[in-house]
Amino acid sequence: MAAPGIPNSLESNYPWTSFPPIISAPMRVMSSPALALAVSEAGGLGFIGPGIKPESIMTDLSEVSSMFSDRGSTTLKRLAGDGGVLPVGIGFQLWNGDLALAKKAVEKFVPAAIWLFAPKDGQKDVAEWTEGLREATKGKSRIWLQVGTLGEAVEAAGSKRGRPDVLVIQGQEAGGHGRTSDGASLGTLVPEIKDALKGDIPLVAAGGIADGRGVAAALCLGASGVAMGTRFLCSEEARIKKGYQDAVLEANDGGKNTVRTHLYNHLRGTFGWPEERWAPRTIVNKSWEEHTQGVEFEQLKERHDQSVNEDGDRAWGRQTGRTATYAGSGVGLVRSVDPAGEIVKKAREEAKGILRGFQSVL
Repeated sequence: MAAPGIPNSLESNYPWTSFPPIISAPMRVMSSPALALAVSEAGGLGFIGPGIKPESIMTDLSEVSSMFSDRGSTTLKRLAGDGGVLPVGIGFQLWNGDLALAKKAVEKFVPAAIWLFAPKDGQKDVAEWTEGLREATKGKSRIWLQVGTLGEAVEAAGSKRGRPDVLVIQGQEAGGHGRTSDGASLGTLVPEIKDALKGDIPLVAAGGIADGRGVAAALCLGASGVAMGTRFLCSEEARIKKGYQDAVLEANDGGKNTVRTHLYNHLRGTFGWPEERWAPRTIVNKSWEEHTQGVEFEQLKERHDQSVNEDGDRAWGRQTGRTATYAGSGVGLVRSVDPAGEIVKKAREEAKGILRGFQSVL
């Protein structure tokens, strides 16, 4: 039950969720079927991330469907109801996505929510994907759109063809790919968008949220729920290398020790992102240090590839690492590896405790 004055407009479409709604972000590759289902079973909404290849999504949805059928909790099955949807979401990067494959996958498995991000051609691409996926799922899957500016939010909410059901408001604190230069912090972005849209569409806050304090703050800003990414990198169910996970646990002082740059994309051979709009936030390591010292890219690339091929878990880490360690500026709040369900429940109870505490003094 939502606290008075705090909207929980997600509850009607995702009846298994508990207040406050906590969502695991669809991190590419790392947000596994096991992670998504564990979050939903804990009363949140878990998303599977895009795979290495567009066709990976069919494999992941098949896996989570089997897991839900075979091992899903009785409570989740009861609360998910007879709507014919999987109680998890799926995420797509539009700039390099395959709409035909996406439609085929969601038509077969019908996830509860579909999270869209990074269109190459703006709202035109969003509208094409939204219409195609709604048609494929007969309107059963709700469309979520990630935005990072007021302009994006207003354009999407006003679209006749591609209006989303939920807007994910990504603050500049977020890890992974976010706005290159024109983003803002959640503290200003969420309330400004909330005011502009007059509460007409549910907002999910994302960026720098790693515990119940961040959850409570986002709700007070006007969000209906929160998405966490970096915190779930250190879940037991994340599809992640130990060296990566250890680097997240080691990191602190996110404003100093993370940076938004395409350097690590390029070192890994990832090109094609609309770079004038989005760049990833990552934990800095030897590659960044040497880059700022003027070492040529070709030499950095050679050292990076050698490390990835030969160093195992030492390819990550502040002192020895050279490869990408995408994480948000709240990384210093992540201090342990825990089951995803426990992460959800702990953040929820902490947030509720904070909100009750304010209510008691008011």
